Amino acid sequence: MNTATQTTLKQSRSIERLVQGVATSDGAGVSLTRVLTGKLQRRLDPFLMLDAFGSDDPDDYIAGFPDHPHRGFETITYMLSGRMRHRDSAGHEGLLENGGMQWMIAGRGVIHSEIPEQEDGLMEGFQLWLNLPAGNKMAVPWYKDFSSAEIPEYATAEGAAVRVIAGSSNGVAGAVTREVTEPVYLDIHLPAGAQFSTALPHTHNAFLYVYRGAVQVGGEQVDAQRMGILSNAPEADGVTIVAKEAARLILVAGKPLNEPIVQYGPFVMNMQEEIHQALDDYRSGRLA
Repeated sequence: MNTATQTTLKQSRSIERLVQGVATSDGAGVSLTRVLTGKLQRRLDPFLMLDAFGSDDPDDYIAGFPDHPHRGFETITYMLSGRMRHRDSAGHEGLLENGGMQWMIAGRGVIHSEIPEQEDGLMEGFQLWLNLPAGNKMAVPWYKDFSSAEIPEYATAEGAAVRVIAGSSNGVAGAVTREVTEPVYLDIHLPAGAQFSTALPHTHNAFLYVYRGAVQVGGEQVDAQRMGILSNAPEADGVTIVAKEAARLILVAGKPLNEPIVQYGPFVMNMQEEIHQALDDYRSGRLA
């Protein structure tokens, strides 16, 4: 693992609001926590949804996510633990394993499935939805699987271990970059007593989600299974996170599109008429 020197910030962002996820199920009955819901889409533009899933009970995940459609956005599936098989209508197939990530552009439309390839053990990870700008919503679908070894990592002198899924952090470029929304996506592991800082563009909306332990930002505590929405103070040039106990979290940021958001289930467009078209295309077999 490479080492990196942490950015010295002029001012850290603070916690604007704490959010507790909503327990729900999706697919064929997979138990999960919906952390970023539709009510937060405008505040956290360009991000549309964040689901956290984690269980060692096969009944919570074994049925997986059979064939379902998407149009108009990108999905980022990050596996902390477990094995998930992807198949789609374009003939693609891949296996996500421990520490791996799949980045998919649904674009004009894709029908895919995500089925666990395990019958016991822990299944844990996240799925994040990233909106596409109006001009790219009907792009040709694309996806790529990244093994754990393909995700750049670095360590700091203060003891933080950071995986850079997207964007860049402390001079380390991530696995994926995007020009318009400029997403940053970090998986951060902090030992007790460690402090971590990274620059964030003041233009970006940002949040963190703690999945182990607890952290503090500006003296405000964020416990496990909580999202902390970060303030957008223009004078803040990044965020400093302090772990008084060992903690793990994801940090996500992106440049807002400031475009209309019209969602109907797995379709996210800019106008209601485009939703009607997506539904018609899906029912008529023209989606993918």
